[in-house]
Amino acid sequence: MKKLKVAVIGCGSIAQHRHLPEYKANQHVEIVAVCDINEERAKEMAEKYGAKPYTSYEELVKDAKVDIVSVCTPNYLHAPVTIAALNAGAHVLCEKPMATSSEEAKAMIETATITGKKLMIAHNQRFVPSHQKARQFIENGELGKIFSFRTAFGHGGPEGWSIDGKDSWFFEKEKAFVGAMGDLGVHKTDLLRYILGEEFIEVAAFVESNAKDFSNVDDNAVCILKTENGIVGTLAASWGYRKEDNSTIIYGEKAVMRLEDDPTYSMVVQYATGEVAKYELGKIQSNEDGGQNTSRVIDHFINSILHDQVPPVPGEEGMKSLQVILAALASSETKQIVKISEL
Repeated sequence: MKKLKVAVIGCGSIAQHRHLPEYKANQHVEIVAVCDINEERAKEMAEKYGAKPYTSYEELVKDAKVDIVSVCTPNYLHAPVTIAALNAGAHVLCEKPMATSSEEAKAMIETATITGKKLMIAHNQRFVPSHQKARQFIENGELGKIFSFRTAFGHGGPEGWSIDGKDSWFFEKEKAFVGAMGDLGVHKTDLLRYILGEEFIEVAAFVESNAKDFSNVDDNAVCILKTENGIVGTLAASWGYRKEDNSTIIYGEKAVMRLEDDPTYSMVVQYATGEVAKYELGKIQSNEDGGQNTSRVIDHFINSILHDQVPPVPGEEGMKSLQVILAALASSETKQIVKISEL
């Protein structure tokens, strides 16, 4: 079977730790092109993966004739690069947050529809075994009526993860658009929508910049979220945690479910009866694992192309998760509760 040709645009840490090695490991594709404005970095990745280097994404999408493009650029380029790649005839996997506005997200979705190409957003938390099991439990009524939740995603900041350290685009508002809320918060809004099976309708938030004096984006946020059926809970996103926290707790009528909150058991269910069920399902991927745990994102995306199926996280899903973040930013600025439908 002929292999699908892949290009990765943006050769920073997420490309080097996730996209490139995961494409390399998939038997159905071959990496034929890479692009980065840093020519040395592009050449280094091209040599490593046997690909052609580019420093211009416009040139790549025009010349490379690829089937798949991964967009691993700074956030402000997600929409223009995605739209250019779709128009050039490629399926696109775009990093999160998918765009910097609802208008950009809609334009990306419309382009995918018009071109007949697939667009997937790389929300990897949906593919964590404990999160998938949690969704099943909630769907099956194992926890009864859900009342509340508490979720957090925090670590020491991108300077410990990004290839450019403190000089990373993550800390420049004109390139990143949003800080910890876009880097981490959007992961958790997507996760909660996925496991609860509900949409958020209202948000109240404090979005602050108090942990990084060299940065001009948010680095600490706490949000209160309300779903369409009245489930309320909190979401924290931070670049100020000395130790990574990627936990979620769901409070239900029959039980409390703890996800990625225990070093050994990735899911713990504490029933109202006193019974406790512990599940060892494998560790969640982490910036601290050096890319050892696969994200499963690449394989799911490729499978959706091979079998002509809707990707598991299509553009519409990415936009809904982005809109929760946009609402949180609006709430913090206006000091008001924001209705997501009004954005």
